[in-house]
Amino acid sequence: MHGLALRVQAFAEALGGPGLLLVAFFDSSFITLPEVADFLVVFFTIREPDRWIYFASLTTTGSVAGCYALFLLARKGGEAWLRRRLRESHIERGLEWFKRYGALVLIVPAMLPPPIPFKIFVLLAGVAGLSTRRFLVSVAIGRGLRYGGEALLARWYGERALVFINENASRVFMPAAGVLIVGGAAWWLWQRRQRRRIGAGRAT
Repeated sequence: MHGLALRVQAFAEALGGPGLLLVAFFDSSFITLPEVADFLVVFFTIREPDRWIYFASLTTTGSVAGCYALFLLARKGGEAWLRRRLRESHIERGLEWFKRYGALVLIVPAMLPPPIPFKIFVLLAGVAGLSTRRFLVSVAIGRGLRYGGEALLARWYGERALVFINENASRVFMPAAGVLIVGGAAWWLWQRRQRRRIGAGRAT
């Protein structure tokens, strides 16, 4: 797998920006290429710092498209595949998370670097019946924060950003994930109270 990742990386570097999109697509869908997309968005930004938004956008778009491909497969029969590979309790817990918290379940792991198993969350989203719109928006937010943050660090710090991201990825993204969790939980509680008020009003 390491040799494949190196060949894909060389291929993407030769293609330039579009190579970023392709790598992110395949990494998020049918092939696992750990951290290759992260490295490339930083690598390209170091070479052309003023185009950091362009590189982050291409990587995010490719990743969202790849995740969407998996999401569609999960909708068409992913539950059986998941149940053959995961414990029943894990699947039920994941589905319950989507039932309670919806899109927030996707945004947080979409931000975090490996070894967070994000594809499992994508498949669970398809099985749980999350709407296409909410799925795409959630993944775009999470991936946009991740790749945009990495590109911005590369613009600010150049080659030092590679070392910094490798050594401090969790410290960079976990605070933002924490803010999203707190904000999402507050929103969920507010929505729940609103539904209860509406239900109480109809009952009277």
